[in-house]
Amino acid sequence: MDNKKEREEGEKIKEKDEDLDIEILEILESDGRASTQEISDMLDIEPEKVRERVSKLEESKVIKKYKALVDWYLAGSEFVYASIDLKVGLSRDRGYDKIAERIAGFPEVRSIRLISGEYDLQVIVRGKSMGSVSSFVAEKISPMESVRDTVTHFVLKTYKEDGEIFQSSEEDSRLDISP
Repeated sequence: MDNKKEREEGEKIKEKDEDLDIEILEILESDGRASTQEISDMLDIEPEKVRERVSKLEESKVIKKYKALVDWYLAGSEFVYASIDLKVGLSRDRGYDKIAERIAGFPEVRSIRLISGEYDLQVIVRGKSMGSVSSFVAEKISPMESVRDTVTHFVLKTYKEDGEIFQSSEEDSRLDISP
């Protein structure tokens, strides 16, 4: 009887820690610079508990890294981004994971995802110009043995990324069109 009760209490503590982890992760995802004290105040728990949970999340690689979300347009140093959809051919020894791992190794690649639909993989790349992105696709992606087809979509303007609105809502200076 005591073992069952201890197990149940252990599971409740684990669930509470998992719920706390989710709350901490949501705060850090929204603001990676939130201090231990700020998180502690928001969640009404001891700072040491926050430090302990964040350390465990970092050690277990749930938290991959902390980064700044930069509006390169406002920084005056624009990059060209493109989304490349890939159809790939699979073989016995080369599945999606192996193909994605190889593509992920290129420094131009910002993210890569397995997707549903007509294409298999979506690759987000960044370059200094449309020409550099085009060259990357033509010289490094298209020639890969497992790549069957590519479609490249250049990003013309970013309005929102990672939940953050990039362009301020300036007053529309266009004239109204009336019938």
